[in-house]
Amino acid sequence: MKKKKNYNLILGCILTGLVVVFVLVGLVYTPYDPEAMDSSLRLAGVSLAHPMGCDNFGRDILSRVIKGSGTTLFVALGTVAIGTVAGTLIGALTGYFGGIADEILMRIIDALFAFPSILLALVFVSLFGSGKYNVMLALGIAFIPSFARIVRSEFIRCKNMDYVKLARLAGAGHLRVMFVHILPNTLSVLVSAVMIGFNNAVLAEAGMSYLGIGVQPPDASLGRMLSEAQTYLFSAPGCALFPGIVIIIMVLGFSLLGEGLKKTA
Repeated sequence: MKKKKNYNLILGCILTGLVVVFVLVGLVYTPYDPEAMDSSLRLAGVSLAHPMGCDNFGRDILSRVIKGSGTTLFVALGTVAIGTVAGTLIGALTGYFGGIADEILMRIIDALFAFPSILLALVFVSLFGSGKYNVMLALGIAFIPSFARIVRSEFIRCKNMDYVKLARLAGAGHLRVMFVHILPNTLSVLVSAVMIGFNNAVLAEAGMSYLGIGVQPPDASLGRMLSEAQTYLFSAPGCALFPGIVIIIMVLGFSLLGEGLKKTA
């Protein structure tokens, strides 16, 4: 029987790959300085010289979209890295050992999980301050509960399986059993959760920057570009259209990639 193609995975890889290539190109080249202002080009339309037009300060939108995409992806990577590492450690320890530490930590996790991640991030940003790295830290902390719950449930499911018992009988220590025998068998679920985390991190960063409490100038941000564009939306719709399209492609790519990975698990 012919195996059915995983179109979600294929399309997700294509869209995510396009975004990654777009960002990598921006590390070494942009058509113009993203912060360079030219009053004569204020709200200039699409042209060969400026394929996406210019904003209200005369800055090239394409250059700013490229840099803003890199900022958003960088924040999303850092957010997911913090959430995944810390959440995996907490989930592995509580799921494997259980006991009173599990009860205390999971009650704290449940309390945090009751609040939306973006709301928790707003609280942390109010404490730490705004800026690219503070946003990354705040969102990373806010994402820890979701990863911890996923990993904990997988460790509880796996810790009494035969291959784990055999590893214990062979003399393997707790750390070896946890991170050599059990953790690799949770990766299919964890990788799918990471893709969903990327999706949520992109939306959270864009939302916070849109509100003015996320990434701050001179760093370009897609969310801040959308916020700035709303005052001249009708006179220069491209100022909001192009950053919005990139956000949609990012979110759609990560979502499809996550769904595709779930089907292959």
